[in-house]
Amino acid sequence: MNTSALIPVTRTVADLRDIVKKWHADGLKVGLVPTMGALHHGHLSLVNEIASKVDKIIVSIFVNPAQFGENEDLSKYPRQETEDRSKLTETQADLVFAPSVSEMYPDGFETKVAVPKLGKDYEGVNRPGHFEGVATVVTKLILQSHADVAIFGEKDYQQLAVIRRFVKDLNISCEIMGGTLVRENDGLAASSRNVYLSPKERETAGSFNKILKQLVIGAEVGKNLRKLEQDAASELLKAGFTKVDYVSIVDKDTLLPIDKIKGEARVISVARFGNVRLLDNMAINSKE
Repeated sequence: MNTSALIPVTRTVADLRDIVKKWHADGLKVGLVPTMGALHHGHLSLVNEIASKVDKIIVSIFVNPAQFGENEDLSKYPRQETEDRSKLTETQADLVFAPSVSEMYPDGFETKVAVPKLGKDYEGVNRPGHFEGVATVVTKLILQSHADVAIFGEKDYQQLAVIRRFVKDLNISCEIMGGTLVRENDGLAASSRNVYLSPKERETAGSFNKILKQLVIGAEVGKNLRKLEQDAASELLKAGFTKVDYVSIVDKDTLLPIDKIKGEARVISVARFGNVRLLDNMAINSKE
């Protein structure tokens, strides 16, 4: 592969800031798309979506060790920078920022950013320390890049809520966009995790979206929300998922459970095949 034709890459904060400083001096607006690489069409859609709001786009590729738990194999996470940079040539990305672990977390690093309430339930229970790692690295990436806008996919809805909260709380001058959740042809949310599914599991996984859609329909016409959650979890197990971590109807901002839909709410859910955890969520809008 001719690497000279790929999106340019920089690996140090100093070099990144020099580039962005020149862009800002020219009056250009800068966007940031944080990723851990292994890019799929969902990631590429985020690049294309932010392009309407900015003049220059940075895609960060950094497998962040701080957001992996004890039982999560950091070493097995796919790393394919050249392939990722090749995929980005199909988008409007201008620069890849691919720092080393030592560049992001130099000797003596000990600062952490946490959002205790929003981060404690759901994924916080299943992946202790995960959101602290996410919040810390995203804070660093925004401050390192001086981005005017950053985008995060709505598939990881709790993560998006956590990021919006700390950006607001810390007065970080960066607009946070929620990127449209991209789905496969059968409705399964696009995810790097999907490649770990067996053919049979992949076929079953398409029912996740359909079962949540039925929950949304029931919630919007006023059915009991707790029963809808229970029924959806049962249907997922009947469909062939091996475990359901949660199906929860929550306030779209606080992520607290609600008893009645007023305005817009959200259903968030994780269903598993063994150790492969699939996330999905949908908006719920009251019909009353």
